[in-house]
Amino acid sequence: MRIGLLTEGGYPYVGGEGGVWCDRLVRGLDGHEFDVYAFSVGQGQEDAGWVELPPQVRRVRTAPLWAAEEDGVVHGRRARRRFTEHYGELTAALCTSAEPGAAEKPGTAEADRFANALHGLAELARDEGGLVAALRSEQAVRALERACRAPGARRAAREARVSDLLTVADHLERALRPLSLDWYEEDGLGAVDLCHAASGGIAALPGLLARHFFGVPLLVTEYGVRLRTHYLTRPDASPAVRSLLAAFHGLLTAETYRAASYLVPGNAHARRWQERCGADRTKLRTIHPGLDATPFARVGEDRREEEREKSEKQEKRETRGKGETREHAEPHTLVWLGRVEPARDLVSLLHAFAEVRAAEPGTRLRIVGRPSGPEGEAYLGHCRALAAQLFPDEADGPHAVGRNPVSFEELGGPGAETTADVHAGATVTVLSSVVEGFPVGLIEAMFCGRATVSTDVGAVVEVIGGTGLVVPPRNPQALAEACVSLLRDPERRARLGAAARARALELFSVEQNVAAFRGLYLETVARTPVRRPALDGAGDPQPFAAPAEAHVPGHWTEPTPRAVPTWAVETPEPVTETVR
Repeated sequence: MRIGLLTEGGYPYVGGEGGVWCDRLVRGLDGHEFDVYAFSVGQGQEDAGWVELPPQVRRVRTAPLWAAEEDGVVHGRRARRRFTEHYGELTAALCTSAEPGAAEKPGTAEADRFANALHGLAELARDEGGLVAALRSEQAVRALERACRAPGARRAAREARVSDLLTVADHLERALRPLSLDWYEEDGLGAVDLCHAASGGIAALPGLLARHFFGVPLLVTEYGVRLRTHYLTRPDASPAVRSLLAAFHGLLTAETYRAASYLVPGNAHARRWQERCGADRTKLRTIHPGLDATPFARVGEDRREEEREKSEKQEKRETRGKGETREHAEPHTLVWLGRVEPARDLVSLLHAFAEVRAAEPGTRLRIVGRPSGPEGEAYLGHCRALAAQLFPDEADGPHAVGRNPVSFEELGGPGAETTADVHAGATVTVLSSVVEGFPVGLIEAMFCGRATVSTDVGAVVEVIGGTGLVVPPRNPQALAEACVSLLRDPERRARLGAAARARALELFSVEQNVAAFRGLYLETVARTPVRRPALDGAGDPQPFAAPAEAHVPGHWTEPTPRAVPTWAVETPEPVTETVR
């Protein structure tokens, strides 16, 4: 099978978003061929280069979303008329669609209007050679202005100022750049058996056009719902800008969800958002991200024996007589690992640790991670100062960490060379976030067989199941009580850690992820009519390889539900006659 993998700011670029997941998927499906169609999001990403590609990647085609070169295409009068018509329809759909926050569902009048306009612009670009100049022209801004001033437009659109119109037109030009690419040819996306978009939004747009021009089935994976992200961005923009851009991305998402054969959320949290944004529930197939368990195997396998020995020592200490010398217990260690930023709520963790320290005086807390940007740097400084204030008798100064039971470290330092090394020294792993998507760090702790205490955010409960303790966010007291209960019960820690490791290996390994996508690829293609003649080894057509009815458009080319006998749905005739 030949797969067209569509990415935005990710694979095959070094350090791209979702690049590791895509690389593992491609390498795991070595029986298939991959053509990668990638959008770059900045000059720095292009300068960093690509990751090493496996041999099953046959071709890579890239295009920048951050810059568009003039293609020299000058439209004639007829082409300009076509552009004005389709672009005007698209902008009119933005101005009259549902209010942002309630995505336009597929099949509605505005959704169909948007889809027809989008396909019309794509056909114009294919016929005339591109839309770069047209999308940047005054003609486009005037079409947007007419749509905002037309009867029936929403109030926010009617109140758009000239600066708002220019901002929206510029955003639409960037978002519609994929329409001008030369990817939509028979030897391009028309030659693949399946398009797999690694995310929604702009990354899925080439897949929409491949389906429109060639009937190529589309599969969309969303480990984070892009439409939700667009709703949360541009908080400082004017109401008109936010309304029009939210409408554009809502309509694009609705068309993507309508056209896709299957939608693949990475967890139930993302699945609920997709349903809220108009996804058909029958198209949803949840496939959890796959992580490589190999780096954590040694720590996870050694954990059970380690906890058993600690449990035996604890029992011996409890059974000693009063006259015997009491052995000092080994200090416990709580570990937090991740990016340092306000959303991780380390302040609540430090206050919770103060209560843990009061109940278990020898306990230590290791905070391992780097700050995320300037905001993270400031937050890290605040947390260091708070740690010194909460434990003044054990710190050398207001910013010292020498004898403080709280240590701030980074990966690569002594005792923290790798993530597995950090978890190896943990008695309990803690997650204190108030905002969380799919908690990868929590799964790594589960691979290591660690008992965990987490806050109930994002997909945490789905990941943990019954193998860890979950408390409400922003509740230091509940967080402290959960940690203390595990620190005082080594048998429970061992039991939960073993269950967590077994759950992670079953649900979140690379192997299960690759196997699930392999099956979904086959299911998608099996439901798609044959589009090209089958050839034998000599390159000659194979007669009867494709059924004739597959080439005839009609309802029989769509997946049909299981047949139901007529006697099971029709009203049965009465067995006896009515006596009068």
